[in-house]
Amino acid sequence: MKVFNWFFVICFIIFAGLQYNDPDPYLWVPIYLYGAALCFYASRNIVKKKFYFIGITFYAVYAIFLFFETDGVLKWIRNYNLESITGSMEAEKPWIEKTREFFGLIILIVVLSINLILFKDKKFVEKIK
Repeated sequence: MKVFNWFFVICFIIFAGLQYNDPDPYLWVPIYLYGAALCFYASRNIVKKKFYFIGITFYAVYAIFLFFETDGVLKWIRNYNLESITGSMEAEKPWIEKTREFFGLIILIVVLSINLILFKDKKFVEKIK
């Protein structure tokens, strides 16, 4: 679990750093750093379930919003036949940004859920008060 969590600590910090040129870095930097912090604590066997539930709930609600937003994921699926989102951002393709953000949230949800599931049956000390 340490390797898993350290891998995602590094990934989420990099993801947060890549948000510097995003239109809304004030939102995405904390989103990724929150995930990085939870993974850091999990790598030290410190898991406070309420922080995970807060994060997963926020990420899920925002992912649902991005999915149904006007230029969101659903539009990408229906109107653009899952066109590649790996290209550069273009003003005439706003669904690329929303879809990338959606999948970033899905990664966060999956990683935090894995930690919750794997730590559920383990004895651990909640050192954060």
